[in-house]
Amino acid sequence: MGLHPSQVKGVADLLEQNSTIPFIARYRKEVTGSLDEITLRSIRDLLKQLKKLDSRKKTIIKSMEEQGHLTDHLKSKIAKAETLTILEDIYLPWKPKRRTRGAFAREKGLSPLGELIFAQKGVNPENAALKFIAPEKEVRTTEDALSGARDIIAEIVNEDQKARELLRCLFETKGVIFSNVVPGMEKKGVKYKDYFLLEEPASIAPSHRILAIRRGEKEKVLKFRILPEEDKALNILENKFMKGSGKDSLQVRLAIHDSYKRLLLPSMETEIKTALKTRADSEAIKVFSENLQELLMAPPLGAKRIMAIDPGYRTGCKVVCLDRQGKFLHYDVIFPGISGKKTSLAAKTINKLWDKFKIEAIGVGNGTRGRETELFLKDMGLPEKIQVISVNESGASIYSASKTAREEFPDLDLTVRGAISIGRRLMDPLSELVKIDPKSIGVGQYQHDVNHAHLKKSLDDTVMSCVNSVGVNANQASLSLFSYVSGIGPGLAKNIVEYRDKNGPFKNRRELLNVPGLGSRAFEQAAGFLRIENGNISLDASAVHPESYHVVDMMAKDQKTTVEQIMESDSARKKIDISKYVSAVTGLPTLNDIMEELARPGRDPRKNFETFNFAKNINKPEDLKSGMRIPGIITNVTSFGAFIDIGVHQDGLAHISELADKFVKDPSKIVKVNQKVNVTVLNIDLKRNRISLSMKSGGVKPMI
Repeated sequence: MGLHPSQVKGVADLLEQNSTIPFIARYRKEVTGSLDEITLRSIRDLLKQLKKLDSRKKTIIKSMEEQGHLTDHLKSKIAKAETLTILEDIYLPWKPKRRTRGAFAREKGLSPLGELIFAQKGVNPENAALKFIAPEKEVRTTEDALSGARDIIAEIVNEDQKARELLRCLFETKGVIFSNVVPGMEKKGVKYKDYFLLEEPASIAPSHRILAIRRGEKEKVLKFRILPEEDKALNILENKFMKGSGKDSLQVRLAIHDSYKRLLLPSMETEIKTALKTRADSEAIKVFSENLQELLMAPPLGAKRIMAIDPGYRTGCKVVCLDRQGKFLHYDVIFPGISGKKTSLAAKTINKLWDKFKIEAIGVGNGTRGRETELFLKDMGLPEKIQVISVNESGASIYSASKTAREEFPDLDLTVRGAISIGRRLMDPLSELVKIDPKSIGVGQYQHDVNHAHLKKSLDDTVMSCVNSVGVNANQASLSLFSYVSGIGPGLAKNIVEYRDKNGPFKNRRELLNVPGLGSRAFEQAAGFLRIENGNISLDASAVHPESYHVVDMMAKDQKTTVEQIMESDSARKKIDISKYVSAVTGLPTLNDIMEELARPGRDPRKNFETFNFAKNINKPEDLKSGMRIPGIITNVTSFGAFIDIGVHQDGLAHISELADKFVKDPSKIVKVNQKVNVTVLNIDLKRNRISLSMKSGGVKPMI
């Protein structure tokens, strides 16, 4: 990774102390050399892999000692093995296994014959085999003896470490994916039509294709193989093991071919399939995590009195009103667009509610009938100061039926909870979205096909990173939000909320130590990320960690002023020479962070909220025409392109080849979730519900 050993050791030591990644990245820069969270996670994950490797080495050494096979040479090879694959190759000849054809041959006393032929010193195999005929051992003919000898040689070839390395390299570099439809499954598996007859080099196959093919195989629609050219594989083995052209070498060739087809090919194919799956998982999880981060870090509208509407047609639009803290105030139902009378009544209800609750903004879910509801509101003649904003409602229904929602609103209907969620995510997307399982938020690709444990870990890392980078108001945060604060977790989160409910708002960070179960270690990890607004210690509203308060106190004392005046005055801060406060514990990275926080206490790293409007009179796919240039907002980024909401209830796809005027290898380098873009409509396929879009600057021709 190009790191200094002291950096890795520092990170390893902190992780051993159960320090979290956000805490290490923010408050231990002197120890790590200011490594960012991505690098810290990589170190954590690689350390975990190395610990797993060390554990496996110990198990193998113990097993070989018990079998009496361990030598100093083998012990040295095991110690030097850098990957699990190499380690398992070393162990393979001595690994306890089920009874094989080679094992049966050895039981029949054919090992000496196998070794003699494999040596290829010009012996006549048929003559040599005569000595090993033993009817009582079911070796009745010379061919029986030679067949057993070849089985022994085939296993020797299969278990040869160098041979496996060479073949593994061939499969990795020259392996070809072959995907075919299972006969009779053409109609049932029509969604896999693109993979009914596919050949593609495995080394360049994109993650989404690998995962799609594997899913098709799992559903018994596709047959999936990864193979190199057989001649190349056999040539590698023959060049390694064949020493001549005599009759004994011909027997060795037969054994080599058998070893490849029966043993090595299935083993290598399984390995490369697993490696491709791991690579595809990694790429898909990376895309998912990046999308999730963009969604969680979406600009908040802020503390506004909100009217939130969950659109509906038959059962009506659910309307809720929330105060500036997101507290539920009122619920109603309207039926806009059903008939003139009901539409008029709906308008009256909206006017009455915005006036009564002094509404400052209206959030409308972007699901079915969302666009029509949004247009209805904009045509009502509401005061200009009231913004009507489309809100991505993905996952709102999941939240509304969740245990969290039931505990928050036990007396409210599912649909009302969903509307509340829409309003709150407009005010602060992060605070509301943490209540939903990240897999249900509606970004990513093939999340049901990737390794679930790895996906969960990555998504949890992402949520924790976002929550801690923004900071959490300790007197307003929900249990779900507290759960992602560094050092807290669900148990302590519950204790904090219960303590706050019983004792009232926290007056300062130190009061958190009164929460049952929250000791000094948890306080160290969490305190810097928790904000106490309007408390009795000014620095508690900032990201300055309590362990550094004494440094700020010294700065104030040296300037003959107060901490509050330093925070309020640019001129006072400019007089501070931070180099005077460098110590063995507090270095320049921390001091620079402190000065930034004093200038902007508790700063929110998220961008300012900007309103977005879809094209007028474009409300459904039928309104689109090829060549139109219209605004859109990106809802999902995948390895093959970006899905874009253009306000017609059906996201369009800008293929990777249409994302920019230049070649694009990685869509995530070009576009982000929630990014506002202008796109050209290429093609509208109403039958298949597909809309093709382009983000290229001009000269775009409609797709055929």
